[in-house]
Amino acid sequence: MFSMDFKFEIASLISKELKCKKEEVIEVLEVPPESNLGDYAFPCFKFAAKLKKSPVELAKELSSKLTCKFIEKVEIKGPYLNVFLKNDLVAKEFLSEIFIKKNKYGMSDEGKGKTVVIDYSSPNIAKPFGIGHLRSTVIGNSIYKILGHRGYKCVGVNHLGDWGTQFGKLVVSYKKWGDEKKLEKDPIKHLLEVYVKFHSEAEINPELEDEARAEFKKMENGDKESLSQWEIFKELSLEEFKKYYGMMNIDFDSWDGESFYNDKMEDAIKELEKNVKTELSEGALIVNLEEYGMTPFMLRKSDGATTYHTRDLAAALYRLKKYKADELLYVVGSPQKLHFDQLFKVLELKGHSNKLVHVDFGHFKGLSTRKGNIVFLEEVLDKAIELAKKTINKKNPKLKNKDKVAEMIGIGAVVFADLSNDRIKDAVFDWDKFLNFEGETAPYVQYTHARCCSVLKKSEVKVSKNVDWNKIEDEISLVKHLGRFDYFLDQAARQYKPSILARYLLDLSSLFNSFYAKHKIIDDGNETTRILIVDCVRNVLENGLNLLGVKAPEEM
Repeated sequence: MFSMDFKFEIASLISKELKCKKEEVIEVLEVPPESNLGDYAFPCFKFAAKLKKSPVELAKELSSKLTCKFIEKVEIKGPYLNVFLKNDLVAKEFLSEIFIKKNKYGMSDEGKGKTVVIDYSSPNIAKPFGIGHLRSTVIGNSIYKILGHRGYKCVGVNHLGDWGTQFGKLVVSYKKWGDEKKLEKDPIKHLLEVYVKFHSEAEINPELEDEARAEFKKMENGDKESLSQWEIFKELSLEEFKKYYGMMNIDFDSWDGESFYNDKMEDAIKELEKNVKTELSEGALIVNLEEYGMTPFMLRKSDGATTYHTRDLAAALYRLKKYKADELLYVVGSPQKLHFDQLFKVLELKGHSNKLVHVDFGHFKGLSTRKGNIVFLEEVLDKAIELAKKTINKKNPKLKNKDKVAEMIGIGAVVFADLSNDRIKDAVFDWDKFLNFEGETAPYVQYTHARCCSVLKKSEVKVSKNVDWNKIEDEISLVKHLGRFDYFLDQAARQYKPSILARYLLDLSSLFNSFYAKHKIIDDGNETTRILIVDCVRNVLENGLNLLGVKAPEEM
């Protein structure tokens, strides 16, 4: 019996008494925030209402009926039923499972047979990779990894911003002010320069805007010269982007951007019109969403041009068909809420019952840059690595592979700083805080992992699950937290919130460091048991960090 069986067994006992489905109980059964409240807590509100009893009364009735070999005791705390498990059994089951499963610990088959398409990152080509796209990138990447660990087939899509009137502006501005040598030397910087120049010149000469619209129309109509220039810009941009994705160890299953759907939009409109009523409004083709409290969903402008709505509709229909997707996730900032509400409503009206989720997030605040208003990802990552090197030189100047470890720490600090923050909230960027080895940071978790590796290297005891389980006494809080990995991973997957996993890892690191400070591990009468605990902590920290997209160095 492995760790999740405890939860299932408790749910089975309760569901039997309540004469309900086990899944209904599992849905509300939770891990209490404090160990003195038990290992599992069952809130009685929902079921008490159905049975027309008070929650406290129901808790009292159930408490006397929950008995089995692994339950130590059951306590009532108002409307909550708190279940305490037997320590020796808990230790044996949790530690044995981690030892056996290793990096597969926390895997489940709950997503078996289900495909989730995740749209994330999506930077605009011909522009620097800004810090604004970092949140979508790292949140989406972690959700991809977490859901994959829970058995889902995940398809990661980088829906590149590679189409629209702005590319008409870019082609026009490059023809007027572009420099081939500058483009070869630093393509993104030069493209940004000419694009900015276009806007400043357009203020003096508004006719440039008409020229840009005409240029983009040529692109839409297949003009070879314009498209050839656009293709060069796109390739140069992808080359630059992939450098940063490589540094963060991120890849995608699809790089199909907005332009991919150019020849699919008219078919998407026709397909939609089979099921959904459209109408003309001042010459524009729309789906009227007034009765749902939303502005119209515009499919075609009055001049015949398609829109952002049209491209996302075509993309959604394509993904549902190509990947047979059960879920479509869009990891996009909160300001796009209305857009996705509209898109999801239109798809619902068309008859799609697939799960559609806007995984929204707040802004990054507190960043400054020497390069102007746009905060470049390159600048942030370079600074993070540089600061990590300085810290290493102070703390461990003799460390081997300093550059490699500094990259792990620096990039890990930036990624973890984002993910440890509830995505709904704005994240405040604070260099001193993010790179602190002792705060609630990636370096703190990474250092704890490295500390575990160091202990295991120094010990001559072979890691084994054949230990005396009765010797685990005041280490039990740490052991029980190891066993909760599956629960918190499940919550992170259900809520699409990597912050839940990040918080778990911080708490695990804190518990381990308290254990490390209090107990002698090597050359102790209980070394075999404690070395197993250290190895399990190391394994769970590495596993958890990997699911967040952060590397776990063995030395720091």
